[in-house]
Amino acid sequence: MKQPWIHNAKTDWWFILSPPFLVLLIIFLFQKQIQELENSYSFYTWLLLIVFVDVAHVYSTLFKTYFVKTEVQKRKLLYYGIPVVSLGLGIFLFQFGDLVFWSALALIAVFHFIRQQYGFVRVYARFEPNNRSKKMDEVAVYAATIYPMLYWFKTPRAFTWFVNNEFDWLRNLPDYMGFITILYILILAIWIINTIAVSIKTGQFNIPKITLIAGTYLSWYFGIVYFNNDLLFTFLNVISHGIPYITLIYIREIKQKEKHSSGWLAVLTSASGIFIFIGIILVFAFLEEFLWETLVWNEHFSMNLTISEGLLPFLIPLLAVPQLTHYLLDGFIWRKPKKVS
Repeated sequence: MKQPWIHNAKTDWWFILSPPFLVLLIIFLFQKQIQELENSYSFYTWLLLIVFVDVAHVYSTLFKTYFVKTEVQKRKLLYYGIPVVSLGLGIFLFQFGDLVFWSALALIAVFHFIRQQYGFVRVYARFEPNNRSKKMDEVAVYAATIYPMLYWFKTPRAFTWFVNNEFDWLRNLPDYMGFITILYILILAIWIINTIAVSIKTGQFNIPKITLIAGTYLSWYFGIVYFNNDLLFTFLNVISHGIPYITLIYIREIKQKEKHSSGWLAVLTSASGIFIFIGIILVFAFLEEFLWETLVWNEHFSMNLTISEGLLPFLIPLLAVPQLTHYLLDGFIWRKPKKVS
């Protein structure tokens, strides 16, 4: 069968499909060295993984939204309204306490991460007919992501999504671990058997889709359930999510629209365009984290600024606007426009 690559086999493999496999290989080969890296060079691991991948992928969305004049003009209410809604929602949530704010933001982030995997499955299955096999793939990717999170909610972990104790309130839920573990294993087994059976029956094997689902199972299980380590979780979680997203933005919004690009965005289609693209999102990411560090966290560097406690319920939601806007916009910008009959 013709494989449904987004760009081509090489690009898709190295930048969309392989990250969880490569990261896991590095972890198993160099786990001791990675631990030493965390202990001795935490600033650099934070800079590379959090700032230059996780936060940077948020700003890559600009190239599909706010940097595209025609797109903004076409959906003004969406693009101007979502940041306002994000700020208002953040301020509202903070009135119930900072932990309520961070817990809600973490759950929205988790949903965003899960939906990205689902979205990639849909893309790679775009040439397949809508049948039970396709539904099974979707169920499998949800199981691969939801089970580790439900495990996290009930089992103390040595890492956080944003802040300490963000999921502690969920530990009061009834004990569901036995049931969901059986269900998780059952769904995985059915998906494997179904995938093999369909491939034998049709003689077709969707390499990128199957690789993506397998990578999702591995990265979420090992990152959250198997390992209980902050850096290993961040390494798997951030690389497996951020790199594919940034790649998708560049491929879909720049390379595949090369002939239609105009203005300054046309520069990004040149041979050096990828470096300019990466440079822009890295600058935005660093500027945001610079503000977080100097005004709120003071963990990795500080300018000894004194911020009034009374300002934090407004300052923190304001700083979170780019991130929350990214999460909310992502639910709209990848949808196919409905055909007018």
